[in-house]
Amino acid sequence: MNRLVSGLLAILLTAAPAAAAEWPRFRGPDGLGLGESAVPLEWSDEKNLLWKAPLPGPGSSSPVIHGGDLFVTCYSGYGVPGDRGGEPGKLVRHLLCIDWQTGTEKWRRDVPGDLPEDAYEGFLTEHGYASSTPVVDADAVYTFFGKSGVIAFDRSGKELWRVGVGKESSNRRWGSAASLIRHGDLVIVNAAEESQSIRGLDRRTGREVWKAEAAALELAYGTPSIARLADGREEIVVAVPSEIWGLDPATGRIRWYASHSLTGNISPSVLVDGDLVYVFGGFRSAGSLAVRAGGTGDVTRSHLLWTSKASSYVATPLLHEGHLYWIDDRGQAFCSSAATGEQVYRNRVAEITGGGRPVYASPVLSAGRLIVPTRWSGTLILPATPKYEVLACNRFAGDESDFSGTPAIADGRLYLRSGAFLYCVGEPQP
Repeated sequence: MNRLVSGLLAILLTAAPAAAAEWPRFRGPDGLGLGESAVPLEWSDEKNLLWKAPLPGPGSSSPVIHGGDLFVTCYSGYGVPGDRGGEPGKLVRHLLCIDWQTGTEKWRRDVPGDLPEDAYEGFLTEHGYASSTPVVDADAVYTFFGKSGVIAFDRSGKELWRVGVGKESSNRRWGSAASLIRHGDLVIVNAAEESQSIRGLDRRTGREVWKAEAAALELAYGTPSIARLADGREEIVVAVPSEIWGLDPATGRIRWYASHSLTGNISPSVLVDGDLVYVFGGFRSAGSLAVRAGGTGDVTRSHLLWTSKASSYVATPLLHEGHLYWIDDRGQAFCSSAATGEQVYRNRVAEITGGGRPVYASPVLSAGRLIVPTRWSGTLILPATPKYEVLACNRFAGDESDFSGTPAIADGRLYLRSGAFLYCVGEPQP
């Protein structure tokens, strides 16, 4: 084989997997946080940093990737950390399309805030006005900007449609947090904060196909998930204070519900593995439980599998080989049995320093390792095994903004966002 042919072959082999890499929604494919490729164990400004791109403002949303494009949201003009003043009318949210290989910005769309917005005070200052992760497919990228609505753009940045989903506020006034998912031809939005509703929107037109309303949705901040039953049916599953629901994806009607003891705000998203559903959250009465999806009406007695006092307050845990892993908002690392809920370990992470709530991001998995960004103390790497250990704690010098967004993984690269930059970590190619 001559050098020209071998060189072309190498290029083709290198390009093929890159084109297929996807991380299209919050916590990646199926919302499970599972990366299909290995990323470096260690990185810094001088090691394994492939590129670094400035962002026009802060945000707690996650990057999403499809077809060579990376999308991320942020905001500016009002409610920027460190600046308690300002005028709500100057709030602007941004959607950026970035070349995932080079970090080059392809286009940016600015969306002025549609007032009224919740004031920048209280716990809203912990995450800001761009906390909902977009969802992307081959045709469009769909964004959720709270009281400013759900907005779809085509892949070149042209606005396709815009739909308002309410302008209410919960009794906490914490702002929007739930992320969008796509199911078939529907974009599903948890608009609990805006209108105490969950809605199914036609992904091509934005037309409302169905709306499920209930006062019980107040303080339900998690992203819905899809459960797949043994008979082939699918259900939208969402946790609310004191209950978990299974909804018909075609109509939004409740098929079943189960009661639980988690009250107050439910911030983690439900974690679904086939027809097994894991629920975390609650305030003071915090805990966790597992329930089997499916059934009709009240299935609490028949479908509840276990309950536990161990819980995550913000982050969505990760399921791997029969165990659930997370680091809570107090800086404690947990591992529990997915079969029984029994706690395997609970360790304070010595690498996390400082006060406040040190971890908001959810863990993701790469090559048997957990990757968990802390807000101010670097990104932790732990083995995804029922034995506690910190393998590495990686930091970028000079970036004092918070790292609250869950990372994305695609084709051997890790994408991290802070309040100031987007980072791409990977092994340098010759």
